[in-house]
Amino acid sequence: MTPSGAAGEPHRTGAVAEATGTARVRSVALTRRESVRALVRGLALAAAASPLVAASSACYGFSGGGGLPRNLKTVAIQPFDNQTAAPELQRELFDQLRQVLRDRLNLREAPEAKADLVVRGTIVSYDVDLPLGASADARNTASTRRRLQLTIDVEIVESATTRVLLNKKGLSREGQYAEGGEATGRKNAIESIMADIVEGVQSQW
Repeated sequence: MTPSGAAGEPHRTGAVAEATGTARVRSVALTRRESVRALVRGLALAAAASPLVAASSACYGFSGGGGLPRNLKTVAIQPFDNQTAAPELQRELFDQLRQVLRDRLNLREAPEAKADLVVRGTIVSYDVDLPLGASADARNTASTRRRLQLTIDVEIVESATTRVLLNKKGLSREGQYAEGGEATGRKNAIESIMADIVEGVQSQW
């Protein structure tokens, strides 16, 4: 290799290194600019979404007590159609519904035309004296227990929007009772049904 060629090699090497360094600096600068732009875009999108979130919260603000939106304050309970041979069921179911919706969901009763929610349903079946088994007491006498089964259909509708908040067909619960204590078993079955209704409504939000 001639001396002039040997002398030119370091210059080319230096030029390549300088070009590579310049390219890296430009790449880093571009990456930083892209990051800044992405951050600005993200902040702009968040700012644009804030009014929508606020508007949605305003439509469905929560009261906290019963877990329902603040705009749902009143309820009308229609007497359930009773398809069983137990006339007392209609009154007992109505009374329990009224108490549970007031105490658990903070809903006040109102006429149907003015109520935020309307509850309607059917008492489908009521079977009693179903065998459960027998157990011996301390005096070695057999104490027979029985069980009953209550089945209803229930629907809860938001009046303003006709949105169905709850629609359960064939909601069935059992209650146990000692011989001669049917009323106790019926009360237990109704209370279990009420718990299902409350949980079903609250699960919508």
